[in-house]
Amino acid sequence: MSRSHLIPLDGGKTRVRADRIAADLPASAWQRRSAGAGSKGPRFYDWAWLDDVCTDADPDDGGHHSLLIRRNTTTGELAFYRCWTPRPATLAQLVRIAGIRWTVEEAFQAAKGQVGLDQHQVRRWDSWHRFTTLTLAALAVLAICAADATHDDPTDTGLIKLTVNEVRRLINACIIRPISDLAHHLHWSGWRRQHQARARRSHYTRRLNLELQP
Repeated sequence: MSRSHLIPLDGGKTRVRADRIAADLPASAWQRRSAGAGSKGPRFYDWAWLDDVCTDADPDDGGHHSLLIRRNTTTGELAFYRCWTPRPATLAQLVRIAGIRWTVEEAFQAAKGQVGLDQHQVRRWDSWHRFTTLTLAALAVLAICAADATHDDPTDTGLIKLTVNEVRRLINACIIRPISDLAHHLHWSGWRRQHQARARRSHYTRRLNLELQP
């Protein structure tokens, strides 16, 4: 929902811009919660929840309407969610659902970058459907391989867990292409994962130091 969207208040008698509502909220209205785990750890945002304010929908739909506002803890950037639930929900439930959007976007981004989801040049629906099904199946295989590797080796080796990107590189280097030097490819895979693990630890340390500053 855009920041300029007009939100009905007082039973629909007045309409106020979403960003104006956010600006008038007191500090006590905001709660810091994680929208789920990201590539660099938990994704913390400040959230404000205005229950039962979007009342211009069909009154007979039998659902529960509310407005959820997300604020970036660093930039202050706002995002607005117009929520509907069949039954009254909690803030934690709405935050979790809002965080799933990032997971969906990440999945599509991975499909484009790793298995060429956006590389089709077809004009018929049947061809597009077959191509999309094949690419998503390939992405599912990569994701399953990465998950299986994590399950089989739960110990801390100083490396990040195998990712979809790294699994694709290993399959491409060790199976699809002729194997010129398997040890060389495995060495570079370990070096990349070790470097990424150090970068992640440094990022966590820096963020913790920033949060502890007065």
